[in-house]
Amino acid sequence: MKKLRFVWIFAILMISGNVFGQDVRYNFDKDTDFSKFKTYKWVAIKDATPVDDLTDKQVKEAFDAALATKGLSKVDGDNADLFVGYQTAIGSEKQFTSYNSGWGYGPGWYRGGWYGGGGGMTTGQTSTIYTGQLGLDMYDSAHHDLVWRGVASKTLDPKAKPDKRQKNLQKAVAKLMKNYPPKAK
Repeated sequence: MKKLRFVWIFAILMISGNVFGQDVRYNFDKDTDFSKFKTYKWVAIKDATPVDDLTDKQVKEAFDAALATKGLSKVDGDNADLFVGYQTAIGSEKQFTSYNSGWGYGPGWYRGGWYGGGGGMTTGQTSTIYTGQLGLDMYDSAHHDLVWRGVASKTLDPKAKPDKRQKNLQKAVAKLMKNYPPKAK
């Protein structure tokens, strides 16, 4: 019995790790020499959905700290090596969960004949799952070409407190920036 309980706990932890962890994807221009980039400037991405001022400040501060660890310095003038912009998105999907309170086997074929059996009742419940995405784009300022793009996705808890949201943001940025600069071949 203890062994079975351990297996269930392990399975739940594995599933919850996949559900609640950030999913990170990135892509980059393989012909770009990323070692030449030393400075960056924040720019607004055309047609990006704006966020509130507080969220904008938190996102930029999180990326500023991460970019500084990568050797990049923020500048305000137009002489930056990189133009950096971000986008956010929130999506939702419905999840259906069903429970069966019955026992035994249900109806079906058995030894050549149909039988009925079992019992109980199946009930269902729907819930909404919110998923947030944070994308960061880096453009070579000399040619205005996109040279690096990363996206972090995570299931959101709409009831999370501000400190938990900030912690999730910092984790997402850290995971995302782990892939910058890309490894040179």
